[in-house]
Amino acid sequence: MDKSQIRNASTVIVLRDRTTTPRILMGQRGARAVFMPNKFVFPGGAVDAADHAVPLATPVAAPNAARLDDDSAPGLCTALAAAAIRELFEETGQVLGTPGAWDTPPPDWRGFAATGHVPHAAPLQFVFRALTPPGRPRRFDARFFLIDADDLASDPDDFSAASDELSHVQWVALDAVRSFDMPFITEVVLSEIAARVHDRAPPPSVPFFKNNDEESLFLRLRGKPLAD
Repeated sequence: MDKSQIRNASTVIVLRDRTTTPRILMGQRGARAVFMPNKFVFPGGAVDAADHAVPLATPVAAPNAARLDDDSAPGLCTALAAAAIRELFEETGQVLGTPGAWDTPPPDWRGFAATGHVPHAAPLQFVFRALTPPGRPRRFDARFFLIDADDLASDPDDFSAASDELSHVQWVALDAVRSFDMPFITEVVLSEIAARVHDRAPPPSVPFFKNNDEESLFLRLRGKPLAD
């Protein structure tokens, strides 16, 4: 695979205790990682081929689905949601799913399927999108999703099923998170989350940092209107 190509990706921000002492789920990337080594990040990663065919117990809810379709390849919404749920499980062991059985799960989904759940996309709230600037060793068109810890089907303090992709997986107090070493874009997204921590409704529009080869644009995704 051409490492310079732009890959679609999904990132999940899990918010806990939003009405009292808000905390978010983060982990640290390895020192040898090509992309953002040593940085504290949200769980997430690139969309895999199998994510396009994974059945969802519930679809992405409106208006999130329409905004995900805006300025994207047709039919990508389901794969983005699936990737978000898979990466959350792989990197933290947390399950966003409803009880259910699989016929034949793809290899990357066998661990998730073994929990006895199928992916549950309805809680995913699309809150941010960012395209990695040119010149980086990896480039991603990343969609950031927000969920509440109450939406999880797993124990939010049990990370025993997590892979070794992230270390120091932990709940970080929102008012202390800036003391961690984070990528710039993570700090920007956190500002958006902090401003909306007490508002459970989807934002009026979704910020999109579109850093392409010609220019850097700051756009707002509102979703294309439905055809008559």
